[in-house]
Amino acid sequence: MIVVEDVHKHFGGFHAVDGATLTIEKGSITGLIGPNGAGKTTLFNVIAGVLPPTSGRVTMDGEDITGLPPHELFHKGLLRTFQIAHEFHSMTCRENLMMVPGGQSGEALWNTWFGRKRIADEERALRAKADEVLEFLTISHIADLKAGEISGGQKKLLELGRTMMVDAKIVFLDEVGAGVNRTLLYTIADAIKQLNEERGYTFVVIEHDMDFIERLCNPVICMAEGKVLAEGTLAEIKANEQVIEAYLGTGLKNKDKVGA
Repeated sequence: MIVVEDVHKHFGGFHAVDGATLTIEKGSITGLIGPNGAGKTTLFNVIAGVLPPTSGRVTMDGEDITGLPPHELFHKGLLRTFQIAHEFHSMTCRENLMMVPGGQSGEALWNTWFGRKRIADEERALRAKADEVLEFLTISHIADLKAGEISGGQKKLLELGRTMMVDAKIVFLDEVGAGVNRTLLYTIADAIKQLNEERGYTFVVIEHDMDFIERLCNPVICMAEGKVLAEGTLAEIKANEQVIEAYLGTGLKNKDKVGA
């Protein structure tokens, strides 16, 4: 579905991504791990159009999407979340979801004068869809709360919900578990698995928590120093000598846990 070919991203003399090549298969939940500074988030940003690559190519379903801006990729079904949730604090959780789909009639000044019925009909449909998403994610009870008032884990669920308001094909999740308690983390994991199995979402996940990665992801891709080191199951990744070498500073040889 996504093919990354020899992608480089340089910031002056620093090579944040240094010749990364990988493939994300349609229908997979792929984990992306690696030491701090491995280039994982920068690679996400390049694929999602937040940053242009210095060189290399990214294709989606055979189409060259290299350097396309995020709003164009959004309309192609490629969405990305961030380590820190980007909610609209003063709006309710339901309103945060309702504003996601583009091209709404209420965005045009002409329609506010002459298309009020159409706007009202759209808003009713969006409200119903938002309520369905909130129920799916088991957070209906926060629908009318301001998004700035909810917990960090609930904000992560809300971000996941925003991807459900449009026809997402592939979603890049950047540290979805950061700052989330274990109960909500398992709720997020269950929602991702259900979206993958029942709605055909493809996911790519950067995550510190290896229990979370093991629960969800196959394959797992490991990066270090901007390069792809290895790909396979998490067990295969943990047994890979190059990966062990890359993680020596985090004590991988003495722990059954890999930090991303």
